[in-house]
Amino acid sequence: MLYTRKGDKGDTSAFGCNQRFSKNSALAEALGSVDEINSLLGLCKTKAGDFEIEIENKKIRLDEIVEQIQQDLFIIQAALAGADKKITQEKISEIEKIIDEIEKQLPPVKSFFISGGAEQSAFFDYARTIARRAERRVVALSESENNKVAPEVLVYLNRLSSILYALARISNVKSGLEEKGPSYK
Repeated sequence: MLYTRKGDKGDTSAFGCNQRFSKNSALAEALGSVDEINSLLGLCKTKAGDFEIEIENKKIRLDEIVEQIQQDLFIIQAALAGADKKITQEKISEIEKIIDEIEKQLPPVKSFFISGGAEQSAFFDYARTIARRAERRVVALSESENNKVAPEVLVYLNRLSSILYALARISNVKSGLEEKGPSYK
């Protein structure tokens, strides 16, 4: 069933959760923002094509990396909604390893860069900004009354924007495009 009429008065519940809450609550904002970044990552995944990056001397398809992040975001949503699901330190370490490996393939960061270049890079950079918003919403939830957000969720969401930044940069480099910084003129 695609509609239930249960939320017609401004409240909702998370999938598999009997508790109802306002659609204007910190929980609804956090869940919606994580859902938003997950959906945008689906678009990023469709733009990945056959693009591969080298991680620890193995070629890994970019769409596989994005798919794993999407799976992790579903775990985060379930955890935020109160399900017995957890983001582990292992998941955080996996993302950090990918970031570290990509960083070895990039020129050092000397300034901000203007989004664009390769289309794929622009999508990842846009996703990075949406990931930051999701992180802010989850932090707000963690600071609201009666809500405990696991520290690993906050760490993972912080690393999420970092990996998306790395993927935006490597997309430009692999496409042969030079990053351009702002001129501030």
